Amino acid sequence: MEYDGTRGAQREEALAEHTAAIARCAAGQAVGRSLRAKRVAVIAVALIALGATIAWLILYGGDAFSLFTDGQRLQAWVDERGVFAPVIMVFLVVVQIVIAVIPGEPLELGAGYAFGFWEGTALCLVGSLVGTIVVVALARTAGMRVCELFFSREKIASFSWLQSSSRFELLLFVCFLIPGTPKDIMTYIAGLTPCSAGRIAAITTVGRIPSIISSTLASAFAAQGDWTATVVVAAATLALVGIGVAVYAVISKREKQREESRAS
Repeated sequence: MEYDGTRGAQREEALAEHTAAIARCAAGQAVGRSLRAKRVAVIAVALIALGATIAWLILYGGDAFSLFTDGQRLQAWVDERGVFAPVIMVFLVVVQIVIAVIPGEPLELGAGYAFGFWEGTALCLVGSLVGTIVVVALARTAGMRVCELFFSREKIASFSWLQSSSRFELLLFVCFLIPGTPKDIMTYIAGLTPCSAGRIAAITTVGRIPSIISSTLASAFAAQGDWTATVVVAAATLALVGIGVAVYAVISKREKQREESRAS
């Protein structure tokens, strides 16, 4: 009888473990479905914005395309819009930083082409400052849930060397200063740290200056029809991006090794 009782207890324990495993699996699937649904919603918003842009181009036909092929005419058109044009430009930069799947370079190029070098650069920096504050606020309100809308948990975990570093602010600044680094995810990662929102916004905005300048300067030259200067700036930018990617790889590898040595 004692043997049968032991076997019965073992069966009940195995059944309980199996039930718990099923529950964990179901919960994981539910979370996965929820994240997929949220990502689909984000992509849908981006597609709607793209569709609206295409519809505008079709509606205005040749006039719309001529604006983008004649830099001086585009800048005159922007001037006619008054205060609304720079406000819209700043808003677009903010949206790009918050919705991390949208690339930032086209907006920076567009800012330089439409507003000129100085104003385009200033508008991008203002948008970057505001967008970073919004991202930090979202990350601290919703935590990993908002980060996982745009990045996988594995991708986020791969930046633990930055998030947990005792030299976080210095590393964040250096990584933002380097052209070609994944600034979008690093902005969200920064929001998960105890560093103040103001310091994060200041560090990342100043760090973005080189990459923004390289874009707005090239497109401003293009708007003026100075293609030689445009090519020179673009070539220099590509060279800096190549060097920057290599430097970033060295920094991240070294910091990961330090993190592993601390853990061991």
